[in-house]
Amino acid sequence: MKEVMSRSVRVAVGADHGGFELKQQLVAYLQAAGHQIQDCGTSGTEAVDYPLFAEAVARMVASGVCEVGVMVDGAGIGSAMTANKVPGVLAAACYNEALARNSREHNDANVLTLGSGQVSIEQARGIVDVFLHTLCTAKRHRNRVEMIRAIERKALMAGATGGHVDLSAEDIQRIAERVRQLIEQGQPATDVGPSIAPDALARMIDHTLLKPEATKADVEKLCDEARTFGFYSVCVNPTYVRHAKSLLRGTQVKVCCVVGFPLGAQPPESKALEARRAIREGANEIDMVINIGALKSKDEALVLRDIRAVVESCKDGRALCKVIFETALLSDDEKVRACELSMKAGADYVKTSTGFSSGGATVEDIRLMAKTVAPKKLGVKASGGIRTYDDAIKMIAAGATRIGASASVKIVEDARARAARKG
Repeated sequence: MKEVMSRSVRVAVGADHGGFELKQQLVAYLQAAGHQIQDCGTSGTEAVDYPLFAEAVARMVASGVCEVGVMVDGAGIGSAMTANKVPGVLAAACYNEALARNSREHNDANVLTLGSGQVSIEQARGIVDVFLHTLCTAKRHRNRVEMIRAIERKALMAGATGGHVDLSAEDIQRIAERVRQLIEQGQPATDVGPSIAPDALARMIDHTLLKPEATKADVEKLCDEARTFGFYSVCVNPTYVRHAKSLLRGTQVKVCCVVGFPLGAQPPESKALEARRAIREGANEIDMVINIGALKSKDEALVLRDIRAVVESCKDGRALCKVIFETALLSDDEKVRACELSMKAGADYVKTSTGFSSGGATVEDIRLMAKTVAPKKLGVKASGGIRTYDDAIKMIAAGATRIGASASVKIVEDARARAARKG
């Protein structure tokens, strides 16, 4: 029997000119159903090239920003071909609900492509509903999906070495183990595998300014840098949300706001009110600090209520919720339990640190958190002490899908310099 999910889903949506009208109708439908939409364009019926938008949707899914994608062109075929070129994406063109169910239940597809000339809006809604709510859980199906992923990994490895390598599963496992050893020994991540393109890396970064002495001019500089470098968001204290939103209007850069920061010791009701106000003033994402003392006291009911209060505020405001653990203060068992409570509360991400405690993100913590939240496909944000390109790559290699950093400009400039040298 197939398994379904009923929670709100983060969906990347895109279309070319032929699919624009259907895309707009689907966006309205999905938002009304409570899903969180990342609209990748196009924004009108003027002729455009579908591969640009199919790639944008696919990269949103591959990076973990969105859980699934929906792309609409005339037939749905070309967009599926494009999306499947992005590592980490399994795209399927579906023309009825049976195909949508099969693509998810049997193949774990994460991008759906539709043909505006093939389906009506009523049929498209039904197909999307089935796609969003069907899960791949049967072991026999997941084993076959893993075979597909292994072929992809093999192709990527061959591409990184000139295209002339025939690697077995044992070869790949051995190389992966060597990569982990080199990372643990402190060697630069760029010496042990393909680097991440600078623009793609920038879109994984929350450009952060949370210092108590930050001025309005500092926030303006932060937003200017985010616009220039194409960071995913700026992360600011609540007092600067409205100003940051006004500075970034007309750009793709989001506004992230911290709540219960940095101690997490406020009552759940206070955090919920703080989150609601930030969202009203323009925040697209909320990074909330859990009640650390309650977690360590094993008062899990309070921790769950604490997280859920902010999650509900975020869902009401169509914002994402990230849960900060302050991992430097927790045992591994407490980190796992914090992940489990975040999943139970319906959060979108788990996050390591505030940057104000005794330690920041570690590779070990990211691996542990990524493994724990994998069943619910939550994102993992690494923050605290990430100051270099190598730091960021290590976190991403360990499972981070978002990076929080104040040294973002330095990180991306380093990425660009390395890419230029390789070019």
